[in-house]
Amino acid sequence: MHYYAWRGGPAIDAPFGTLEFAEEFRRLTSGREKPTHHAGTLTALLNDYQASPAFTDLAEATRSGYVRRLRKIEAEYGDLPEKALESPKIRGDFLGWRDRLAQTAGPREADYCFAVLARALSWAHDRRRILSNPCEKPGRLYRGSRLDSLWTDGEIDAFFTTAAEHVSLPFRIALQTGQREGDVLRLTWTAYDGAAIRLRQSKTGRHLTVPLTAELRQVLDAAKTRRTGLTICETTRGTRWTLDGYKTVFGRAKQAAGIKGRTFHDARGTAVVNLAVAGCSVPEICAITGHSLKDAEAILDRHYLSRDRRLAESAIAKLEQHKSGTKV
Repeated sequence: MHYYAWRGGPAIDAPFGTLEFAEEFRRLTSGREKPTHHAGTLTALLNDYQASPAFTDLAEATRSGYVRRLRKIEAEYGDLPEKALESPKIRGDFLGWRDRLAQTAGPREADYCFAVLARALSWAHDRRRILSNPCEKPGRLYRGSRLDSLWTDGEIDAFFTTAAEHVSLPFRIALQTGQREGDVLRLTWTAYDGAAIRLRQSKTGRHLTVPLTAELRQVLDAAKTRRTGLTICETTRGTRWTLDGYKTVFGRAKQAAGIKGRTFHDARGTAVVNLAVAGCSVPEICAITGHSLKDAEAILDRHYLSRDRRLAESAIAKLEQHKSGTKV
C-alpha cells in the first residue's frame, strides 16, 4: 500500500506509523497552501461564526445541537456565494428549503435548522459582513407544545425495568432533581457529599445545592462503590458519557421499553410537576430545579398545572382534610 501527502500529491516513502513517516509528511506539506475553495461562500461565513465567542460561549449541548444543523445547512447551501445573500430572492429560497425540510424531517427540526441559520446570519450582519439578515423573523412552522409531554408513572416504570443501570442512572437523577441532560452527565463524585449534589448549571450559570431523596442517595451510594471514573454517570467502559453517545443509547432504551413521544428533557418538566403535586411552593421548586420564579410559574401555569389531573386530586384531598379538621 502506498501513502501520499495529499490526494494527487507526492508519495511518502517511509514506512507508515514510523517517526520517519511523520517527519516526511510534515516536510512535504509544510509549504503547501491551505485550500481556499470555501473562501467567499456561506461555508466560510459559518466557519467564522463557529470560531467566534458568539458560538464558543454557548453551552456544550447547545453547540452540539447547532453543529448538527449547521452540517445540514452546509450540505444545501455551502457553496452559496456570500454576495448572493444580498439578493432579494434569497429569503424566499431559504424559506422554500425550510418547507421542504419540514416534509422530510418534520416542522420542528425545520424550524431549528432555520433558527440556527438565522443566528449565524445575524452574527454576520452585526459585523456588517452582510447588508441584512434574510432569515430574520420568519415565523414558525411548528405549532405544538410540551403540554402533554410529561413522563407518566407507567412509562417511568417501563423504562427502569428495561434500561440497563448505566443508562437509567442519569435519567433517575434528572427525574428527581429536574436538571438538564448535559449537566447530569457532567456531575462528578466530588459534587456529591452523601446528602446533596452541588452543580453549576451550564445554561444559566446558576449554582445549586440540591438535597437528594433517600431513594436517590441509596442508588448513588451503591454506584459509588462500583465507580471506576470521576463522573457519577459513566459508560460500561467506565468512561464519561458524551452527550451524543448518551442520547443514542437513551433513545434505544426508550424504543425497547415501547415509549414514544417523550424526551430526556421532559424529565425536567416532570420533576416540576411532581414537586408541585407533593405540595412544594414555587420558590421551593426553583431552589431544586434552578428555574427563575417567573419561568417556574409560567411552566406550571401554561404547560402543566392546567393539564395534570393529579394536581386537581391533590387539591381536593387538601380541601377534604381542611373540612375534616374544622368540623366540630
